[in-house]
Amino acid sequence: MQLSVRAKLLFLVLLPLLVVLPILTGLTLYWANTYYDRLLIYKVNSDLAVAHQYFGNVADHLGQNVDGLARSYSLVSLLGQHTQASEASWLMWARDEHKLDFLYLLDTHGRIIAPSSRFDAATWPIVKQALQGESSTAIDIFTSAQLSAIDPALARRALIEIVPTRNAATSSQRMETRGMMIHTATPVYDAHGQLAGVLEGGVLLNQNLDFVDTINRLVYKEGSLPFGSKGTATLFLDDVRIATNVHLFEGKRALGTRVSRVVRDTVLGRGATWLQRAFVVSDWYVSGYEPIQDSFGQRVGMLYVGFLEAPFNTAKTVALAGVILVIVLVSAAGGFISLKWARAIFLPLEKMNQTMSAVEAGDLSARTGKLASQDEIGLLARHFDQLLEKLQAQNHELKKWADELDRKVVERTAELESANQRLIDTQKQLVMSEKLAAIGELTAGVAHEINNPAAVIQGNLDLLVELIGAHADPVREEIRLINQQIQRIRLIVTNLLQFARPAEFAGYVEPLDVNPLLSDCLVLVRHQLGKTRIVVIQDYRATRHITMNRNELQQVIVNLMVNAIHAMPRGGVLTLETCDWENIGVSISVTDTGAGIAPEVLPRIFDPFFTTRKQHGSGLGLSISYGLLERYGNHISVVSEPGKGATFTVWIRTEPIYAESSVN
Repeated sequence: MQLSVRAKLLFLVLLPLLVVLPILTGLTLYWANTYYDRLLIYKVNSDLAVAHQYFGNVADHLGQNVDGLARSYSLVSLLGQHTQASEASWLMWARDEHKLDFLYLLDTHGRIIAPSSRFDAATWPIVKQALQGESSTAIDIFTSAQLSAIDPALARRALIEIVPTRNAATSSQRMETRGMMIHTATPVYDAHGQLAGVLEGGVLLNQNLDFVDTINRLVYKEGSLPFGSKGTATLFLDDVRIATNVHLFEGKRALGTRVSRVVRDTVLGRGATWLQRAFVVSDWYVSGYEPIQDSFGQRVGMLYVGFLEAPFNTAKTVALAGVILVIVLVSAAGGFISLKWARAIFLPLEKMNQTMSAVEAGDLSARTGKLASQDEIGLLARHFDQLLEKLQAQNHELKKWADELDRKVVERTAELESANQRLIDTQKQLVMSEKLAAIGELTAGVAHEINNPAAVIQGNLDLLVELIGAHADPVREEIRLINQQIQRIRLIVTNLLQFARPAEFAGYVEPLDVNPLLSDCLVLVRHQLGKTRIVVIQDYRATRHITMNRNELQQVIVNLMVNAIHAMPRGGVLTLETCDWENIGVSISVTDTGAGIAPEVLPRIFDPFFTTRKQHGSGLGLSISYGLLERYGNHISVVSEPGKGATFTVWIRTEPIYAESSVN
């Protein structure tokens, strides 16, 4: 391919800018991003090392305290007296003095001598080592029964409610009753140097907030984290936080929340140390996790430290943006200067070439114009412009009339398109207005005609009840339901009239318990359920009362139930659920296992006259339901996937917020 002079000059000028600088920029960004992340990992690794060392120091300090008590003169003297009461009194004093949760004196068989307890200490490996003459300290998990045997208060302190946590592994466990204990055992020798027993003591770590707060102060001193980041420390029993300064919200620590599944599998599953970003309760942290093993060699928990990642990411982004900005500015300045020099060479030739191309394309007004160059190229350009002036004069008039004709054609075409669009829009509005007017008139007529037979039914039913008297008791419930449905017919008539003239009606409201109301609605649709093989599941968990018109709400729920039944002609599962809606009100969900609703249909299901059941539906059921709810400030939503059924949820406020009546 033959390159132009301009292309050749630009290639020579821009090659360093377009090739070298992008490569340099890419390498810089890669290096900065990689090493910045390595620095964060190095930082959290060193933080974890400090936390690990402090954890070890706590265990060592406990071992040293108990070992010192075992070698004390007071204890050796008490052993010579063989008085269990004195021994128990001294042990309780020593326990409180050294802030232990328990302190026991065991005999040479591992049985507790004092103070008396049902706790079985002989099973622990550290006790067996102490009986062999070797002091030992370990982390072990005590069951609720073992904690209660020591002190019922310890079992209560260990009890932590498990909080459902995002990204955690699936678990049905609701309470953590076990306790993580640092305990130590050391041999006790009598005055003759003979093994007299074992002294065992321990500290419970569940909800030991001083422990994690001390770790946090040691690892993340004031001002040790830049950019406003915050450091946290946590102790896990299995994957549950039992001591932490991570907060769920202001003033409440995230006790009982669980670690993410990927961290659990890595640290507890494979026994590896986690050193990278991780999701902690509600945000991303640069995190360090290491497994904790008990005296049996099992991984029973984790030690965690970490700090907020977002401030560091922001700082990194700002720094990299600054580097990129500097590179872009340098590139732009260099390119500008280089192009300015090259322009003096290729501009005259380029302008002449452009002029000739324009003339060949029919633009006789194209000119090279005055050039700064005064050499042969500049003289040639001036003669060429003079020739074009003569050619333009001959074609000026013809072009003038042609341009005028084109302009008029464009204007008329635009006017025609605009008129057509207005006509289409007007036609659509007219069709909808006529349909609404017709259905409104028809609805009003039908509604007035229904009132008469409804009144006859009501009157005859009242007369029938009065005539048969006590004989009506066996069917009293059915009579009540007939009365209720007559009232519902009248309400439906009112709603039809309201649909025709919504501004003339307003609903009567009363306090309602939605749970029995749903049960009544089931009775109303049982004839529909009897025609199909539909299983009904009821899950009523709402505790609040709401304020709304009973019959209107019943009309909405029955409509949703009937729609769900129609969606399952071959049978399925109809699920009715109620629950509290935050601090606002209650929600009622009607779920079917039918064919679902297509995505393109979902936005239109609450529109008037829209229906997917062309032969059986009027398209007004959901629209009227939507309007009834909206009147009180409530609303209805739908979630559906094709082939997976649909869930309609009614959101009802405890107190209504009245809106203007409208039909949607």
